Amino acid sequence: MEESKVDMTGKTCLITGANSGIGKATALGLARLGGIVVIVSRDKDKGEAALLEIRTRSGNKNIDSMVADLSSQDSVRELAHDFKARYKKLHVLINNAGIFLPKRVPTVDGLETTFATNHLGHFLLTNLLLDVLKSSAPSRIINLTSSAHYGTEIDFDDLEGEKKYSGYHAYSQSKLANVLFTYELAKRLDGTGVTVNCLHPGVVRTGFGKDQGGLMSVLVTAGSPFMMSPDRAAKAAIYLATSPELEGVTGKFFSKGKEKRSSAQSYDGGSADRLWKISAELTKLDI
Repeated sequence: MEESKVDMTGKTCLITGANSGIGKATALGLARLGGIVVIVSRDKDKGEAALLEIRTRSGNKNIDSMVADLSSQDSVRELAHDFKARYKKLHVLINNAGIFLPKRVPTVDGLETTFATNHLGHFLLTNLLLDVLKSSAPSRIINLTSSAHYGTEIDFDDLEGEKKYSGYHAYSQSKLANVLFTYELAKRLDGTGVTVNCLHPGVVRTGFGKDQGGLMSVLVTAGSPFMMSPDRAAKAAIYLATSPELEGVTGKFFSKGKEKRSSAQSYDGGSADRLWKISAELTKLDI
């Protein structure tokens, strides 16, 4: 995959989870192409540090930092409100933030944190920003998912792991939810000029899962030398965000920048519709 050379001057890009890893590398890449880049992070200080680094390394002053906790619906609503107060356009939305938790932890809204952060937070944010994405069309939404979605199913009877919790299942289920959300949203956005695709960036050396202890930590540490760098993985996200070849391409799954078939379960329209309705209910969205 070639390095993108597309001029993004005047194009506004919003990236969640952008103070480290793939998110930060993607923000830097889009900043180098001249984009107006808004990075979202949970920690204000880390966000400010990333903002200064991206400005310095890209030579682009049009970088902004916003704070939001994707697991809190009030925080997500505040982010959408603040973004719209500052910006009138949004050409690229990259839903990148993600977590893995070995133990079940409830959010401030009383929901399971992995599902709330990896799926519901982005479901809510995207829907709250759809009006500005539509008015900025052609615009693009990119949802970061994972190959972990293969071989799993959405457990609608125990969506939030209340009966039985497994960190890996919660994570892989949330990543399948990202794909189902992508396909359902693509159908709903047909004809609007807004495209939505999802991306498995590859197994990336980001420190993700390293501080979780247990098996995940061991696997991440042992596998680290074989993983790709965040910079290399970010190329795929930048390609999806900027490539003229993908103009109008929507409702697709990409792995490391190449279009691929996602899991059999991800093409179940009934599951996608059911997940959408439950997600709208849990986020109190009237859609």
